Amino acid sequence: MPGPDDEMAAAEGGGDGHLRASHADREQVIGTLKAAFVQGRLTEDELDGRVDQVYASRTYAELAEVTADIPVELTGAQPPRDPWRATKVAWGVVYALILPGLMTLAVLPGGPAPLTVKEVVTYSAVVYGIFWILGVLMVVAARAGKRSGGQLPPRSAPGAGR
Repeated sequence: MPGPDDEMAAAEGGGDGHLRASHADREQVIGTLKAAFVQGRLTEDELDGRVDQVYASRTYAELAEVTADIPVELTGAQPPRDPWRATKVAWGVVYALILPGLMTLAVLPGGPAPLTVKEVVTYSAVVYGIFWILGVLMVVAARAGKRSGGQLPPRSAPGAGR
């Protein structure tokens, strides 16, 4: 997919410079301009003028003109967004709020005598507490896995430590 990263090809009239730019493309260029400002490559007035120019741009070629004199590799380009982030957040909400509520309903004892409010609150607190503890343990385990790069620690040689 073409984007502001194809600035040189678009500015020269080649590539897909005639295609319309999206709002996300404009935001990415503004991020590049902000990074250039922080690095001292642009003054505040230049930044304001170029941001106005970005919002007026309609195509990739017009966006490329705004940053043509800024080295892309030096601006600390942002990593691409995680397309599954919203899904992960939604599952987190389901896990943290909805699933424990359903489990609470499932574990409530039935019978001829109705439950008191205190009993329902106690059951709910216990179930939610268990889910939150399990959730925290999952986060800790995931972070430990990311830090190690998914690698297991090296095994010691047989007979070592005797």
